Amino acid sequence: MILDAKNDTLTLDGEIFDYITFGEGERLLVMIPGISDGFRTVEGIALPVAVWARDYAKDFRVTVFSRRRELPEDFTVRDMAEDVCREMDALGIDRACVLGVSQGGMIAEELALAHPGKIEKLVLAITLGRQNDTVRAAVGHWIELAEAEDYRGIMLDMAKLSYTKAHRLKYRTAYGLYTHIPPKESFSRFLTEARACLAHDAWDRLPEITVPTLVLGATDDRIVSGAASRELASRIPGALLHMFEGYSHGAIDEAPDFHEWVIDFFR
Repeated sequence: MILDAKNDTLTLDGEIFDYITFGEGERLLVMIPGISDGFRTVEGIALPVAVWARDYAKDFRVTVFSRRRELPEDFTVRDMAEDVCREMDALGIDRACVLGVSQGGMIAEELALAHPGKIEKLVLAITLGRQNDTVRAAVGHWIELAEAEDYRGIMLDMAKLSYTKAHRLKYRTAYGLYTHIPPKESFSRFLTEARACLAHDAWDRLPEITVPTLVLGATDDRIVSGAASRELASRIPGALLHMFEGYSHGAIDEAPDFHEWVIDFFR
């Protein structure tokens, strides 16, 4: 079910898109990851992604979309959502369950607003519908580090803000090794994604989302804030909300029942 995981590419109007597929289920699931999503940056990443998301493989045929390889400097979250729609069309995905994580959640919001027919059910995880001081501080600092081409600084700060102290101590050796691997993804691409995060504002349009929606947040989120998840759910008609207590932005990796919540909702 996961050993069939593979990286692949699409070329649309001259632009290259990387994506991952795995699973043998009859239903379709589209995952949209967060910032710094370049799948070609890590050799053989398809299998680790499939192992991480193995709980979905039995029920779903999963497609995980990266952003286009070359992002124009002024590219927006709305533009990224249009790309996801084009990718789905190119792969014959007429309608699917959609899981958007962090910036991927922002993209999923725009997809649901512009193309509701593409979405069967929607999960918005550790994300927001409008800006706040928490995300401005976190992403603003990453922009400063990226402008200084400090890749290690970005990775360490992301880990510090995303995970609990216990998790960071458990994986401190892996973090140390990973942060010394030179990035293949360009700093300009990361900067475009980061600036798009800080420009995203769907607040006034969120009540127009009509697809069944589950919002998953973390009480101690130090990147978008727990309040952002609560207010996001309050703006989407009929949306369900679950908060993972004691976790930050990395709840998707740390909370033992994260995938259970997603799968139960999709089922």
